[in-house]
Parts: sequence; C-alpha cells; structure tokens
Amino acid sequence: MTHRLGVLAVLASSLLLFACATGNPPLLSPQQAAETVQPARAPPQQTETSTPPLALADLPGWDREDHVAAVRAFVGACSATRDMSLQILCLRAKAMGPWDEPSARAFLEASFRPERVGATGLLTAYFAPEYEARAIREGPYTAPVRTKPVDLVMLDLGLFDAGLVGKKVSGHVVDGKFTPYGDRAAIDAMPVKAPIAWMKPEELFFMQIQGSGVLKLPEGQRIKVTFNGSNGKPFVGIAAIMRDRGLLADNDTSGDAIRQWLADHRGPDADEIMRQNPRYVFFKAAPDDGREPPGAAGISLIPGRALAMDPSLHPMGTLFWIDASAPALTGAFPVYQRMAVALDTGGAIKGLVRADLYTGTGPAAGIEAGRVRHVLNLYILYPVQTAAP
Repeated sequence: MTHRLGVLAVLASSLLLFACATGNPPLLSPQQAAETVQPARAPPQQTETSTPPLALADLPGWDREDHVAAVRAFVGACSATRDMSLQILCLRAKAMGPWDEPSARAFLEASFRPERVGATGLLTAYFAPEYEARAIREGPYTAPVRTKPVDLVMLDLGLFDAGLVGKKVSGHVVDGKFTPYGDRAAIDAMPVKAPIAWMKPEELFFMQIQGSGVLKLPEGQRIKVTFNGSNGKPFVGIAAIMRDRGLLADNDTSGDAIRQWLADHRGPDADEIMRQNPRYVFFKAAPDDGREPPGAAGISLIPGRALAMDPSLHPMGTLFWIDASAPALTGAFPVYQRMAVALDTGGAIKGLVRADLYTGTGPAAGIEAGRVRHVLNLYILYPVQTAAP
C-alpha cells in the first residue's frame, strides 16, 4: 500500500510538472466474430480434502447451450487473450474444424473446467444503436456528436503501477495545472466545432451510454461512430433518479421507457434529467462497413457472446459461463445461460461479478438490451491443461 501511494504521489507531481475507456434466448445476430498484460490467474490446486472440481456438464443450462456457437465465439475472440494456454487451445480449435454439436461439446468439455466467481452479482446489456441524424442542426436534431477535444488528455494509470491496470483519469491543463475535465452540463455549454453530425438529444445520450452506433443520414449515407474518449466522470444511471422522482414506475425503467420519457419531455426537463449523469463520451467516425463495432480488446464484438467487464479484475479474452435469472424488468428474457468472453469495458461496469452483455446492432438488439437486469452467477473457464502440444 505504501508503495502504491508513493507511485500515485510521483504521478501527481509528474502531472503538475508536465502541465503542459429457459434456455438460451436466440442470439439477435448470427455473426460470430485493449490488450492487457495481466495473465489469467491459475486455478487452485486440488487437495484431498477440497470439494471435487466442477465440470462443464455441471453448469446450469450446459445441456441447452449451442456448443458450436460457443466454440466459434472462442475462436473468434482468442486473439484478445495473452494467456498462453488459451492461445494453444485456440490453435487446436482452429485446426479441428469444421464443427458439429457433438464434436464442439466434446472439445469444450475436454478443454475447460469452470470455477465459481464470488457471490451473486448483476448482468445488464448493451447494443450498437442505429439512429437518424442530420449533417446540419435542424428541427429536433439539436445535439452535436462531438469528437474528442484537442485539450483532453486520458492517462492510463496502469502504465505507472501494475496494480492500477484498467484505471484511467481524464483531464486537461488549465493555468499550468492538470485538472479534471468538465461534466456533461459544462460540455453542453461549450461551443460546437465541426461535429460529426447532429442528433436528437435523448438518442445521443443513449448512444453515449452504449459507446458506439451507426448514424443514418437522409441522403442514405451511414456513418459508424465509435468511442474515442470520455471526460472521465463516473457514470450515474438515471433510472433510479427517475423512479425516485415518480417519473417512471418501479418495474418500468427499461431503456425504452426512459428514452420515450426523455423524447416526450425534450427540452429543459429532459436536459435536467440527462445532466444527472455527468459522464460525457466523445466519438470518432468511419464509413459503415457492416461489421460489429470493436470493443476495448480491439476486435469486433460478438452478439450474445461478448461481455464488458472490469479490466482491473478480468483480463480481456477471459472465458466465462454466465447464469443469469430473476429479471427485474418487464418483458425480459427469463434466463441467460451461455459461454461468453470478456472483450470490452464500460464506465458503469465495476466489480468482480458484474457484466454487460452485448446483444448486437439495431432496434431489436436495443429492445432486448434495455430489459436486461438479471441476478448473475458467474463462472470462469480455465484450460484443463497448459502444456504445449
């Protein structure tokens, strides 16, 4: 602890001197598509008095898993891991295809064993939205899609202390001092300089929560926008705020319900609610290539199989089994049980048993994502053997 405090003190002083990120419901898309130096932790050794280890066949919902889709997700995502044993298994899987259900299940059961992670936690979901936008400000399209300001500096603290991997701070230099960046209200008040496009305010707000999206212009042009930094403020969910103020019912705080309320109250009332979340996300643009957006691991997200997780606790590319039930929101799928992989991060995704499931692109994915708030049981999947072939 003393060492870490010392490192942070040196960092702070350096910044001053310098001055100057039941059964399975069907997947919404059939596509099977920030590196970390942290290796996956080794599983504990079995002792004569310990509980016999779990097998994949013991997992709730394993018999109903689409094992071919699970193997394809593993192969599609294994470039994200720096764990050598996972890389070896990935090479074997690539060499063994094509897959059918029996062979895929046999490969997974022979290659991995699960271990429970912590107590129960929370599963939510996110998606890549598609929204109408305009090249100029007009009508209800009054919110600029801003690019990252030139004065915004994002510092990765993991470069200074391995114990701070995944921790970042954002700020800018003011009067010779590195200071925090402004909140949502302050950025809304800033002059608009060459925005990517203009959107309806509530839709921009939701796209900032999701971290990416596709903008559709009237001329038929489609622009893919992806995360390009934030102001570093903590994410604050507005669902509880709206519920506590009596604006929405307890069991009706889905994404659709929140977005509709904001649209119906567009203007000062909606702006005041959205500004309760001080976090602001900036974007970069590219032509729409039809692929899923990349996650923090740098590869395309896999609908229904990619998780955003806390990178300080779970390295990118780590495999998991999610067992999520007891939904809190009306209209949700009752159970999510499947193999998934850590490929992304999120401002609100913090903690050991906390995950955000990527559901895909477009309106149907958005409807599903907005209703996911399930009790989560999480299992990490360790390679059974680590020796090279």
